[in-house]
Amino acid sequence: MSQRRSGPRADMAPEIAAAAGFVSSLLRTRGCVSEQQLQVFSGALREALAEHYRHHWFPEKPFKGSGYRCIRINHRMDPLISKAASHIGLSLPQLYQLLPSELTLWVDPYEVSYRIGEDGSICVLYEAAAAKAAGGSCGMLACRNRMVLGRASPSKNYIVTVSS
Repeated sequence: MSQRRSGPRADMAPEIAAAAGFVSSLLRTRGCVSEQQLQVFSGALREALAEHYRHHWFPEKPFKGSGYRCIRINHRMDPLISKAASHIGLSLPQLYQLLPSELTLWVDPYEVSYRIGEDGSICVLYEAAAAKAAGGSCGMLACRNRMVLGRASPSKNYIVTVSS
């Protein structure tokens, strides 16, 4: 799949899919949510993110609006995650049990990264070819290794697999 060279890439679908897939995988690791529920949750989260980011997506300046696009759990649940979870009947207390108490997920044009715990390592989940050509950060395998070896203080133990 090639990107057009005539202008900036405005499509945010790969980044949104990576973010929604990651949060879904965190729910999957606890085994309390069925695959069907995970599909509904992931679809609802993708839809909520696309709507939320619609006027805050700037491929020509990927970090512009980054704070607005940040998904955050910091002893308070991100409202976009809560909204998606309500589609499958998960309550706020259930979400707090299933997800890390400290999670930051940055969804930017060409890159999606996360950190579990306030002092955890930042790991890249998705990186577009355009970002790699411009000297982007680590690839998928390196990030998986960093996730296993580099976290300083995760709030809970998680094993996360990322598939594309």
